[in-house]
Amino acid sequence: MISAIQHLDTFILNFIQNNMHSTFMDKFMQVITFLGNNALFWIVITVLLLISKKYRTTGLMLIGALAICLIIGNLTLKPVIARARPCWVNTDIHLLVSSPKDYSFPSGHTMSSFAASVVLFLRNKKVGILALLLAATIAFSRLYLYVHYPSDVAVGLVLGIAAAYLSVKGLPIMEKIFNKIVRTRP
Repeated sequence: MISAIQHLDTFILNFIQNNMHSTFMDKFMQVITFLGNNALFWIVITVLLLISKKYRTTGLMLIGALAICLIIGNLTLKPVIARARPCWVNTDIHLLVSSPKDYSFPSGHTMSSFAASVVLFLRNKKVGILALLLAATIAFSRLYLYVHYPSDVAVGLVLGIAAAYLSVKGLPIMEKIFNKIVRTRP
């Protein structure tokens, strides 16, 4: 099973490398992937939402979703699974970005992008659709740039969606518990 996934991963990456590159796409994908670096774009959106009283709850949900991604993806799964990146395995590919230093599985760019965009979608469909399109483009950029396998991206997508739902559904529960504790304090 694992070898079949690895074979499919390699096939897809090679297809992208051999059939989809152009000068425009090379530049475009570098810019798009930059937006996902360290979830910085999503953190900026979160801060802007937190500043506004009207959108503060959405900002808190984004914090929750991104924190879940950090804990599950970057701090747990990446070091435990320790999957080598495709650019470490096949060094013949000329990278358009610096080679990442952390492990490949799951894709943090994809996970944080889908976590944030799904929260935004659940809170505001119009904004969420735009965010989901950006998230999908960021996810594809990781394949295009040869720094993730498709299975890294697929699992990052699933975990990001799960983190978003957990945060959106969990925040109201946590607020009720917090309010109950505050009301019972002497």
